[in-house]
Amino acid sequence: MIGERIELWHKEEYHYPAAHGFIPIMVSYIHEDELMHPAMLVVPGGGYRLVSPSEAHLVAMEFYQAGYNVFVLEYTVNPLDEAPLKLQPLNDISRAMRMIRFRAEQLHVLSDRIVVCGFSAGGHLCASLCVHGADIEDPDEKYQKFSNKPDAAVLSYPVITTGKYTHKDSFVALYGKNPTRKELEYMSIEKHVTKEMPPCFIWQTATDGTVPVQNSYLLAQKCLEEGVPFAHHVFSEGVHGMSVATEDWLERRGRESYTQEQLRMLAEAILAGETSFPKEMGEELLVKNGIGRTQPPKWTVEQKEEIRKTLKEVQSWPKLAEDWLEKIIDYKGETR
Repeated sequence: MIGERIELWHKEEYHYPAAHGFIPIMVSYIHEDELMHPAMLVVPGGGYRLVSPSEAHLVAMEFYQAGYNVFVLEYTVNPLDEAPLKLQPLNDISRAMRMIRFRAEQLHVLSDRIVVCGFSAGGHLCASLCVHGADIEDPDEKYQKFSNKPDAAVLSYPVITTGKYTHKDSFVALYGKNPTRKELEYMSIEKHVTKEMPPCFIWQTATDGTVPVQNSYLLAQKCLEEGVPFAHHVFSEGVHGMSVATEDWLERRGRESYTQEQLRMLAEAILAGETSFPKEMGEELLVKNGIGRTQPPKWTVEQKEEIRKTLKEVQSWPKLAEDWLEKIIDYKGETR
C-alpha cells in the first residue's frame, strides 16, 4: 500500500510550541505481499525550515522498486524562527524508528534491516540519530522497549559540522541565533563518531554551493579513523539538493504535498490572523512552496540546461547505495 499516513505522536505527547496544529507523520510505501522486506526511512532536507518534497516521493519510489518497504518522514521544522527546534526533530525520527520496529510484523518489515536515508539537513538528522540515539528516551514505554538505532545510513549531501564549513542557518533553526558552545558541539556530528556508529554510505557533489563538500569528507575521515564501515562518493559536478538526479527531479515532477503539512498549517494560521506575522506572509509561504499555488521557476532555462549535463553522473548514486547496502545488511534484492 502506498500513501498510508501514520501520525507519530498523540497530541498530548507533542509539545513543539509553534506547530499550529501540525503533528509529525510518516507516509508509507509498503509492498502488497505477505513477504518481509528491509525498510528505509527517508528523511528529506530543507535546512530545518521545510521538508523538501523533491526528496520524498521520488526517493521512496527508487528504493521501493529495489525491494524496500519505505517510509517518508515529515518531521518538525522551524520555517519562520517562531521557536527553536532544539531536539524535537531528533525526537521525531527516534519515535519513527521505534514505531517501525514496534509494528514490524504488521508493516512486513525485517526489524534488523532498517536503513535511514537523509538529505542535507535530513542527513544531519539521520546522522544525529546514529550518534545520539542513545540519549533519546521515548515517553511511551511500549516504544522505549525498541531500539532507535538504524542498521545503516545513506547520507546525501549531509550537513555535518558546526565548524568552519557549517551550513549556519540549519543550526539557527535548531537553536536560534545565539546557540551555546555546548549546543553547537553536540550538533557537530564528526565530534561524536565512535566505532558504534552504523555503517554509512555518503555522497555529495564537489561543486555543492550550499553545503560545502568538506562536510562529507569530515564524516568519512572520522568513519575511517573509528573503523566504521563506509562508502564515500564525490561526484565531479552538481548543484545542492539533486535528490535522485533524474529528469523528473529537474522538471519538478513527483513532488507530493504530504511533506508540506506544517508549512500549510502555518500559512493558514497567518492568513487567519492567529500569529504576529503580517497576513501577506501567509500567501507568500503558499506561493514560494507551491502549496495550492503556482510555484515560481527555480532555475532559468540556461541554468536547467547546465544542471541537465550533470544528471547522468550523479543519478548513479541510488544503484551504488543499493549495491553497498546489499553487502552491509545482507539483503540481496530478495524478500525473506
